[in-house]
Amino acid sequence: MAEAEELLHTAAAAPEGGDDAADAGLRKHDAILRIPVTVQVVLGSARMPVAHLMKLGRGAVVALDQRVGEPVNVVVNGRVVARGEVVVVDEDNSRFGVSLTEIVGSADADAFV
Repeated sequence: MAEAEELLHTAAAAPEGGDDAADAGLRKHDAILRIPVTVQVVLGSARMPVAHLMKLGRGAVVALDQRVGEPVNVVVNGRVVARGEVVVVDEDNSRFGVSLTEIVGSADADAFV
């Protein structure tokens, strides 16, 4: 992620004018920005024996290790990149989103995967 940000700053700082190296940097930057990533918001997790899992049915509730009000992890391609709060997005309360409260550094991200 830091490499993409560095490329972004390098490409943005490139002088205008038809410099071939600058144009190539902008094309690489554009290619990087089009790479699809999977974004997940992790509300929590639970551990249980397989026997208990097999007894779950419609309407069963699985208690998670996160408490209401605790930040949720935002995971991109398997790596925690941020934390945030769950918010309601639509006016009719039918969709949720995440308001980011913290961007996680690479050393911190490895501790929460």
